[in-house]
Amino acid sequence: MRVQHRHIIYIQGYDPRGLAQYYRMFRTELRKFGRLYQVNATISRPKVAADDEIASWTVDTRADDWQTHTAYDFLRFEDFIQRDLASPIWRTVLHAVWIYLRLIVSGTIARFAKANWRFATFISYPHIVLLLEAMLVAAVAFVFEKGLTAIGIPAPISIATAVAIFIALLGVMLKYTENSTYVLYLLADTIWTWEFSHRERPEWDRRIDRFAQHLVNVARTTDADEIVIVGHSSGSFLGTELLARALLLDPALGERGPRVVLLTIGGNFPIVGYHSVSRDFREHLRQLAIAPSIDWIDCQARKDVMNFFQFDPILSHGIDVGAARRNPRIVAVRFRDLVREEDYDSFRWQFFRVHFQFVMANDRPAPYDFFMIVCGPVPVTDRMAHPDAALAIASGDKAARERAWAEIESAAGNHVHASQMGGMEPSARSMR
Repeated sequence: MRVQHRHIIYIQGYDPRGLAQYYRMFRTELRKFGRLYQVNATISRPKVAADDEIASWTVDTRADDWQTHTAYDFLRFEDFIQRDLASPIWRTVLHAVWIYLRLIVSGTIARFAKANWRFATFISYPHIVLLLEAMLVAAVAFVFEKGLTAIGIPAPISIATAVAIFIALLGVMLKYTENSTYVLYLLADTIWTWEFSHRERPEWDRRIDRFAQHLVNVARTTDADEIVIVGHSSGSFLGTELLARALLLDPALGERGPRVVLLTIGGNFPIVGYHSVSRDFREHLRQLAIAPSIDWIDCQARKDVMNFFQFDPILSHGIDVGAARRNPRIVAVRFRDLVREEDYDSFRWQFFRVHFQFVMANDRPAPYDFFMIVCGPVPVTDRMAHPDAALAIASGDKAARERAWAEIESAAGNHVHASQMGGMEPSARSMR
């Protein structure tokens, strides 16, 4: 099957920038994609639903021997996230530190470290920076208190003044170093994931339920060849929740009409699933692992410290479904293969920039290409099953393209389970 119409449902992670900045980035990267592959890609302006929860646009992509129309839905959470970040600094700091201490005592941080030490380091990073800044400010406050005592100020007053200076200076330092440290943002993220895991954010659950109904409605009414639910970063577990809830609304989802694919990229499932209270979430993972009508592909990158690399989302949560398992297919992505060497060297230590490479255009043709996944003619499951053929269709000459299509179409009669697909690199399951 050659995809002529694809419907993308994109779930953002914990990103306060939201629609405006994401659309600008998408449009800029789409132009870059068009130049790389010499295709004509045109994008419409976004249309926002009346409730402001979903923004939609279309992309029409044309090459010499194929064209694809993409409907793109951007599911929005930035209003919730911006509200979180508007919380007073002292409240964010105290709440996040209390949660982090509980993560240590419960052994959850140790489990993160066992699953992926880079992510454990990343989630500890804001607390380390906070501690260093607090120690610096405490030193200033201590010197000030000694100075007041030396000039005869009574101890209760000098100590109270030093405490006030400590609190004020720490708040100022956190606020004015935020653009370079991201400490407050990451602390707010820690609070949110904890509360979401413990079902303390009902507004998020209600919106995910509405998005699940949207998916069901799309599947029942669209003429698309495939529906791809894309979850980036924290959108990975949000997308998992959305799809599992949609299957509760319509157990036949994916059995009739368009193929339904869950594509999780840069995922961090354990920040929800490793909490003992997250039984419902782990049950949703189990359901998707055996879902006969759904294909789930999980893309991971070693260089991205914000995702879990060489991580099996099913077995690592203690879920064993035996031979019934068919999801997910785990695909390793090397960012160095996607971008120019000089560009890679310039941002390789910028963890947010690295993390977003999953949803940015390539500098070089490669099997993993977000915009080919979104705009290209090869179905996502076929792209993962035949990565070399998909690359030839994108960048090969006419003869190479014909051979590649023949390879893909010859296998079309045998639907490939996600768990059986060949990979761009060895599956994480085979590395464990």
